[in-house]
Amino acid sequence: MNEDDCLGFFAAQSEAFADTLAARRGRPDLIDGLLSQAFSSFDGNVAEETEGHPPIACDKGCATCCTLRVTATAPEVLLIARYIRWTASQNSELGLADLLAKADRQTAGLDEAARVKLRRACPFIRRGACAIYQVRPLACRGHASYDRQACVDAFAGRADRVPISEPHRTFRGLIQNAMQSALRDAGYAWELYELNRAVMMALGDADSQAAWLVGEDVFFPAATGDVGREEMARTFDTLKLLA
Repeated sequence: MNEDDCLGFFAAQSEAFADTLAARRGRPDLIDGLLSQAFSSFDGNVAEETEGHPPIACDKGCATCCTLRVTATAPEVLLIARYIRWTASQNSELGLADLLAKADRQTAGLDEAARVKLRRACPFIRRGACAIYQVRPLACRGHASYDRQACVDAFAGRADRVPISEPHRTFRGLIQNAMQSALRDAGYAWELYELNRAVMMALGDADSQAAWLVGEDVFFPAATGDVGREEMARTFDTLKLLA
């Protein structure tokens, strides 16, 4: 995609998210509507853009990259927390909440570099597979490798580059940013949050979804702050003007 294509895609996605926000404002199914739209758009556009590309090497049993810090929007966090509560009621052996609490004690406050150095597997990885795969955030969906061995070598410190799919990375960023921009315009908390800490907060507060739906930034302590709030807001405004 060239720059004009990216700008047009961002604008179209932002408008579509804005329509969903207006139609479902304040309703619990707002989260489902936003993420159904985000995930289906990601899947469809990646499939179209990667036609003819080499096959992705990522598959069940390989969780090498699942030591990276993951960030997510509030709707993604709330969906994952809901899924964990549901799986706990269906299968007590999973114990995802307990695993998450242990991981959070080890990863809280770590930046990207420190998280990579720690090499601690994501708490949702069970026997090489993702226990929340159905509701994994865009950050996970957008990280796809063409070379499994390169991922293993990078994890072991034998390589510093992994051939990743640019369409996956590009569409993840565009769709996530478009949703953040629409959330901001609609008066919802729109920043990115460290996944472990934010999901822990959501699980610990049964009212977090209701509070977020009325505009509270319930996961503020888990905000990453990698890019300043004002800088990101200016970027969204500029993108809308250029589109």
